[in-house]
Parts: sequence; structure tokens; C-alpha cells
Amino acid sequence: MKLTFIRKTVLSGNTNCPSLYRTDRDTFVVQGWRVTDPDALAQLQIPSHETVVEVPVDVLAEVLAAKVG
Repeated sequence: MKLTFIRKTVLSGNTNCPSLYRTDRDTFVVQGWRVTDPDALAQLQIPSHETVVEVPVDVLAEVLAAKVG
């Protein structure tokens, strides 16, 4: 899988988290903050092979503004 960096949040400072990447498989890879809040997780059905991450709105807003796709 080849990843192409799209955008990281301004909140990341000198790290790359959270970030959004496009793949060569017509999918996206999201790097974000792991959700550990029990109340939030209780609202989801997450299989053992999956996880949930949180991504700031500025990352997705820029993707929408750029009309990536």
C-alpha cells in the first residue's frame, strides 16, 4: 500500500498526528488520537480487529475544501 500524505492538524505541532493519507487502493488511512472514553465507546460496536480514532475538524475541512478525489 502506497500512502500519500494529505493533511495534518494545526494542533499536531511537530508531530504528524492526527493526519489523513490517501492510498493507492482508493481508500484513506487516518492517523488520530485513540478514543478511550468509555461512554463514547459504549455507543459503538467495534470488532476486536478495529479501533476508533478522533480527528480534528480542520483536517477534514481542508480535505473537503480541496475536493480530494
